[in-house]
Amino acid sequence: MQHGRSRTVTGLVTRFAPSPTGYLHLGHAASAWHVWRFADQVGAETLLRVEDIDTTRCRADYTDAILEDLAWLGFRWPEPVRVQSRHFAEYARTVDQLAQRGLAYRCFRTRAEVAAEQGDDLAFTGGPLPAEDEAERLAAGAPFAWRLSLVAARQALGPVWEDLYFTVMQAGRPVRQHVHPDRAGDIIIARKDSPSAYHLAATHDDAVQRITHIVRGRDLIQAPHIQTVLQALMDWPQPTYLHHDLVRDPAGQRLSKTHNSVPLRALRQDGLTPSSIWQHLGLK
Repeated sequence: MQHGRSRTVTGLVTRFAPSPTGYLHLGHAASAWHVWRFADQVGAETLLRVEDIDTTRCRADYTDAILEDLAWLGFRWPEPVRVQSRHFAEYARTVDQLAQRGLAYRCFRTRAEVAAEQGDDLAFTGGPLPAEDEAERLAAGAPFAWRLSLVAARQALGPVWEDLYFTVMQAGRPVRQHVHPDRAGDIIIARKDSPSAYHLAATHDDAVQRITHIVRGRDLIQAPHIQTVLQALMDWPQPTYLHHDLVRDPAGQRLSKTHNSVPLRALRQDGLTPSSIWQHLGLK
């Protein structure tokens, strides 16, 4: 069974955006199925995007394997595929715009320093260093990340801040949810070793690619709270979100690369077919 459209007649666009930090596993297959299944149901176009901004973990051979595995499963997408590492200059310009507007600040703290200051389970809200301390760090060539300032964002948006919301599809109908950006804190928008971080690159690309609907797992159910703030600050359109259940192992732990879940390519080598994959996952 093949999923995918060469063009959309409805104006609806969704995307599947894996990160090539390892090989795809059954959880990724299920997530892709939900994306393309939604697109088939509503007549949307599905774009494939490779989110490879992590320059230390992402590899070209993983990207090649992703394309191969998805094609083997029967999914189709329009070319060219957007590869985020080819667009670092765009993300850097966006970060610069936010910084010039006073909406982003340099953060010189290490992870250990952030944990000591805020606690491991708390969203970072430390704010920038005093100007004199920052100047000393810059003069010494200290590395820094860029963080979005929620204090500055609140001031910039004014009354709009209190009315920020995003739309989630629940039981087939759109439901508005009020935004709680404090849950994320002052997120990193550009890392010390990369011109961008996840939220900024993903939200930027959703705007560039005119994504109208985002279908992804419940592990990212909190992401719209901070991404909506970025969309409002940059005057980017707001997609509608759908969150699907995650695939879990017999112990109830979600499948992940971190937990060494069996990759699809190994299942292929063992003789499994796409049909058997869907049957195993309970998807049709």
